[in-house]
Amino acid sequence: MAKRRRNESPERQALREMVNGYLKENPVKNGTNVNALMREMMYVILEGSLDGEMDEELGYSKYDFRNKETDNSRN
Repeated sequence: MAKRRRNESPERQALREMVNGYLKENPVKNGTNVNALMREMMYVILEGSLDGEMDEELGYSKYDFRNKETDNSRN
């Protein structure tokens, strides 16, 4: 387990360990690798944020078609 940095939350520490594990398995060799990694991270973050925002707005998750308490829907 990695040493915890001062004032670092457990969530941030877990994220740091996950990224370090990924980088050990997939070493970054050049700028193209860095660019591809950053693009993928941004994709995951933005897609997750937008899905969460839609869930909050509509009041049900993406695949929950039975428990809708709204006339509003995903299209």
